[in-house]
Amino acid sequence: MRLFQNSGVYPSYLPRLRALTRNCTSFEAQVAAFLGDRFGAAHFLQPVLNRDTAAFFTNGDDDVLQRQWARENGLSANATLEAILLAQIEHHRTEVFYNIDPVRYGSAFLRKLPRCVRKSIAWRAAPSPGADFAAYDLMVCNFPSIIESYRQCGWQAQYFAPAHDAEMDVYAGNTDRPIDVLFVGGYSRHHRRRAQLLDVVAGLRRSVKVLYHLDRSRLTRLAESPVGNLLPLAVHRRPSDVRAVSQDPIFGRDLYTAISRAKIVLNGAIDMAGLDRGNMRCFEAMGCGGALLSDEGNYPQGMSPGANLQTWHDPADAARRIRELLDDDARRNDMARAGYEMISQNYSKHRQWQQFLQLAS
Repeated sequence: MRLFQNSGVYPSYLPRLRALTRNCTSFEAQVAAFLGDRFGAAHFLQPVLNRDTAAFFTNGDDDVLQRQWARENGLSANATLEAILLAQIEHHRTEVFYNIDPVRYGSAFLRKLPRCVRKSIAWRAAPSPGADFAAYDLMVCNFPSIIESYRQCGWQAQYFAPAHDAEMDVYAGNTDRPIDVLFVGGYSRHHRRRAQLLDVVAGLRRSVKVLYHLDRSRLTRLAESPVGNLLPLAVHRRPSDVRAVSQDPIFGRDLYTAISRAKIVLNGAIDMAGLDRGNMRCFEAMGCGGALLSDEGNYPQGMSPGANLQTWHDPADAARRIRELLDDDARRNDMARAGYEMISQNYSKHRQWQQFLQLAS
């Protein structure tokens, strides 16, 4: 199978990516540096991570990366990112196109694919009102409610999960974990439940080592700037306890390292998939050996509250659970170990690839 996997990068990750690829003078070197950092690795298929010659990978929204390929392959300097992506697919003689950025490259793009592509599959694990995915042969994600919404639109949709990145194994083995509670993720006042959770848990900071790496919204960054302090933006400023324990967002191997230094990894889903649970942080926390404390809901097969993770009902309950876990090292460590063993065995890259082969057949 000639596989083409297209992904994308968060704007907040771009400064790190540019630093990683500063001395990379070719398209292949830039891709290797990106994949080596493991940003989003849970979604990348085994042949991509193994650098199989039949598998092509790119970030179709990365202007620097894509224009490097265009220069190397004689495309016009004025070529659009869409034109470059189409040229890459044709040059690769792609048979299966797997896209993790279908909002950017939806049905209109799919109708331009070269004839060599026999199947198109897209991952999308968030509500997408107004998006057109009808031209894809298959939509996949690991949230049953989202899958059902696709089927109600008349689209083919199947369950497909992220996978454990084997590079996490070394991080999972770390026993020196000076951080009591770690949270890594986005912060916005519109995610009220998460914002309340972070405020309550940050209030433990005088007796518990709490560390947040927050990707703040644009308005929150402005509200907390010197200029923003002069503007009527108080509603967008984070509570003082949250600011006191917060540092800049982290990605890739820096994220793996942070989890490997944490006893408890706090997770709070945002309101996008009802009671469905199993966002990326669950896979990353378990995979790097942290004890996962996450909100109640319907978890993927194998994720068992009370056995290999702990759940919270409301922010006050989360604070209680944190103290319980910190007071019981044996229970916490057993839970973390069980979570790592489950995720590394049940959600291996090999299993993910075998399932993808079935979906693509």
